[in-house]
Amino acid sequence: MITHQTNFNLDCAIWEITLACNMNCKHCGSSAGSARARELSTQESYTLCEGLAAANCQTVCLMGGEPFLREDWDLIAGCVKDLGMNLAFVSNGILIPKVIDKIARLDANVVGLSLDGMKNVHDSIRKEGSFDAVMRAIELLRQKDIQVTIITTLTKTNFHELLPLRELLSTKGVNWQIQVGSPIGNCDQSVIINDEDYYASAMFISSNQIKNKFSHMPVVGAHCYGFYSHLLPFGRKWTGCTAGISTIGITSDGSIVGCLSMGNNQFFEGNVRDRNFIDIWEDPNSFTYNRKFARQDLGELCRDCVYGKICKGGCNSLSQHMTARLHNFPFCLKRIEEEKFHAKIPLREKLAKKRNTHSKEVIQ
Repeated sequence: MITHQTNFNLDCAIWEITLACNMNCKHCGSSAGSARARELSTQESYTLCEGLAAANCQTVCLMGGEPFLREDWDLIAGCVKDLGMNLAFVSNGILIPKVIDKIARLDANVVGLSLDGMKNVHDSIRKEGSFDAVMRAIELLRQKDIQVTIITTLTKTNFHELLPLRELLSTKGVNWQIQVGSPIGNCDQSVIINDEDYYASAMFISSNQIKNKFSHMPVVGAHCYGFYSHLLPFGRKWTGCTAGISTIGITSDGSIVGCLSMGNNQFFEGNVRDRNFIDIWEDPNSFTYNRKFARQDLGELCRDCVYGKICKGGCNSLSQHMTARLHNFPFCLKRIEEEKFHAKIPLREKLAKKRNTHSKEVIQ
């Protein structure tokens, strides 16, 4: 296959193949439940797969809604594999017993399973019986030697579940990703964690990091964690939101967005029914908020930070939904430490500030 060249390497496409779901979770940012009116057909999905392969996409992650509710999910997944891309899924676990053999035959690299607490809390957030379904899904996937990543969306409702979840998952041979709930879709503003909760969860993640990636259970933060902490030993390699840089999101009706979690039509770059995916990806006017980022794009929370040009204001999804603008991350570890704990600024940052001040004086 002839591939195209671009200045940006597409590492992962997160593809919502249907919005249909067999749950109605309290924190669902997509408000999933019913399928969209005109979701991509099987043939349109094949064409999209070809476009992703032409863009040298490395991994395609199929999710929903609940991806296994779509009748042709295995045909789309098979096309992803046939075109040489890695395959992943995100599921709530309920349908895994019915589809486990197909997943194994497709040689999926990883299956993400949503788990938001121990039994009572998880079932109260999602659906009665769903905790047991996740436990069964873990068992079946591990029997097939399929890598499992547990995904926990953190809110005030389940913050206290981190320690018991760690004890439970430490025996399951899985990986664990923690992400922050965002006030969109079904998720009410009243359950969004505060600065102290966020920092405590970052400490929890940092204390449980394990270098041997898949032999034990690494605990990792999603893209809403990190950002140049003075005190915690992670987050120093963050180089900005990856939306439209190395990752993209695809809605079930074919719209292309930098990140599905940004959840707003103003960020759609086009639809594959109107333009080929590769044309959208290579368009110099696509994803301009990231691809053409300049320091003056930083919001008021980030514009004076010495890491602003590198960090680009942290996670754009939480920035948008919590501050109504991009590049303005409300949960910056560095800022929390300086404001609440009076953390000392390292010498290299003092020097950077001195250089910035000197540069401004020269310009003036």
